[in-house]
Amino acid sequence: MTKGILGRKIGMTQVFAENGDLIPVTVIEATPNVVLQKKTVETDGYEAIQLGFADKPERLANKPETGHVSKANTAPKRFIREFSGVNTSDFEVGQEVKVDIFAEGDIVDVTGVTKGKGFQGVIKRHGQHRGPMAHGSRYHRRPGSMGPIAPNRVFKQKALPGRMGGERVTVQNLQIVKVDAERNLLLIKGNVPGPRKALVTVKAAVKAK
Repeated sequence: MTKGILGRKIGMTQVFAENGDLIPVTVIEATPNVVLQKKTVETDGYEAIQLGFADKPERLANKPETGHVSKANTAPKRFIREFSGVNTSDFEVGQEVKVDIFAEGDIVDVTGVTKGKGFQGVIKRHGQHRGPMAHGSRYHRRPGSMGPIAPNRVFKQKALPGRMGGERVTVQNLQIVKVDAERNLLLIKGNVPGPRKALVTVKAAVKAK
């Protein structure tokens, strides 16, 4: 059964395992999420719960938002996401979901929006090789050949310069190294997408062995 929580990426640090190994970890702060809505097969055609994360000022919320969160008896939320594949009978509207739904050693998938890099060339964007940097060369960091003469056009999917980053990415099968319930922190082995303070979604892994 799927379980998940919304959090904020704080940054990276490192911890020592009991055997002395140094483990790089990403710290995710997941303050208690509030269940705002339960979706059922009878009413919506599928089962899911809607979680809200990070309060926002009342003055920034419109009437529909305020009315929606009032059913859960909570403040308006900055981020609202759905988690499908859960057993909705385990949740009640207004219930808090905390980091202790996960345990040390759990395998999770983390979703976030990658850092935006702006307009980049093919070397940075696609990992292509550059030409010789000598004075005689006239080919340094260009995209290279645009393809054969015959079709008289550039094929679709050709790797070209363009905007890089700012995409929704999921990193799968990451291990939870530590759960700090007092400070609402998850320490996850390895790196997760996004800059500091970015919203991330932590879910039970779908491909875990």
